[in-house]
Amino acid sequence: MFTGIIQSIGKISAIIQHGADSCFVFNAGTMNLSDLSVGDSIAVNGACLTIIEKDNNSFAADLSNETLELTTFSKLGVDSSVNLEKAMQLSDRLNGHMVSGHVDGIGKVLDMDEDARSVRYSIEVPPALNRYISKKGSVTVDGVSLTINVVEGNAFSVNIIPHTLSETIFSEYEIGNQVNIEVDLIARYLDQLIVK
Repeated sequence: MFTGIIQSIGKISAIIQHGADSCFVFNAGTMNLSDLSVGDSIAVNGACLTIIEKDNNSFAADLSNETLELTTFSKLGVDSSVNLEKAMQLSDRLNGHMVSGHVDGIGKVLDMDEDARSVRYSIEVPPALNRYISKKGSVTVDGVSLTINVVEGNAFSVNIIPHTLSETIFSEYEIGNQVNIEVDLIARYLDQLIVK
């Protein structure tokens, strides 16, 4: 379980193909890995991955064919920047919202506009996810916990404050970039309860 509060920007340092799946090696940037062990979970661009190897400043994770198909990892290469967050502990503050690290779909950046000191991003989601997106609800974009400002059709907008812009990969986005989307856990489970 995660909170959607990014702790470091890392980089992909190697991708090792193993047939249909891959092993990704990540440089952890400023993140201290000393309290992590092989087998621990870490969110990379919002996807919960399992550490299979690590040293002082890098770790490796296997990505299955399913993960590669359902996330943006298949579009990333060596030197791509990624958002990193360690799994939360029960004693941690929940500063963002409850995030599972299970990506629901791939969104696309439609627009970026300056809004005072913030930047307003408009992001399109697959039609199947639209029912979980609501004004003032929570959403996770590449692992970042955000509050939705506006919903228009299959798109929503979020304001990214200067701190978030400097501490995440939002500053590298361009129109057309694809992003990992995780909808709010409560909305997902409520939908299942109501439908059934």
